[in-house]
Amino acid sequence: MAFKEFDIEDLGMVTVYKRQGTRSVRLSIRPDGSLRVTIPTWTPYITGVQFAKSRSDWIKTHAKAPVALLQEGQMIGKAHRLKFMSSATTNRVTTRVRQLQVVVTYPGNQTISSPDVQAAATKACVRALKQQAEKLLPMRLADLAKQHGFSYGNTDVKQLKTRWGSCDQDKNITFNLFLMQLPWNLIDYVLLHELTHTKVLHHGPLFWQAMEQIEPKTPQLRKEIKAHQPTLQSQN
Repeated sequence: MAFKEFDIEDLGMVTVYKRQGTRSVRLSIRPDGSLRVTIPTWTPYITGVQFAKSRSDWIKTHAKAPVALLQEGQMIGKAHRLKFMSSATTNRVTTRVRQLQVVVTYPGNQTISSPDVQAAATKACVRALKQQAEKLLPMRLADLAKQHGFSYGNTDVKQLKTRWGSCDQDKNITFNLFLMQLPWNLIDYVLLHELTHTKVLHHGPLFWQAMEQIEPKTPQLRKEIKAHQPTLQSQN
């Protein structure tokens, strides 16, 4: 799909795409706060720019706070660093998750901040975090369980939107892959939290008493973890 990017005063970056089969001009706000305008292939790019400007009031009303962009050299979890590479020989964004790097290669007509590049980088970073979580978290959970006398069922790693983990009535524990963005003391807090649920499923007084018996710093850690969100931006 052909496209061009325009930096418009008061609106920021607007990407105008020419799409086959489209008969009208459409505007959308992407999750990172950038603007996308889709136009028919026979329409000049300036039409998309003018349309975005004409909808400036609507955009300002509906725009979300922009999400911080993924950056060159950013640490992803505990093992990977993010690397962006521009290439004159490719016409699409590609990614590779190596042992210590997440490599994003993009065409020369795009930039690191281009929506397609950021979207591909995000997916690749999520893959890297899942690899880390599947390797490290079950081992750490087993150590903590043995240390504190817990037993549990199966473990799984998923991308959860709001929760750091969960434990069901059969003692199966699910980890949020974004746990790898937290410092280790908070990771241990979450793992102990889920292990405690193998004995006390609810969050009543008995649960928090049991938690504090295992981890006396529970009140402090409970407050500290609220400053973090399950996202790629939760760790500098």
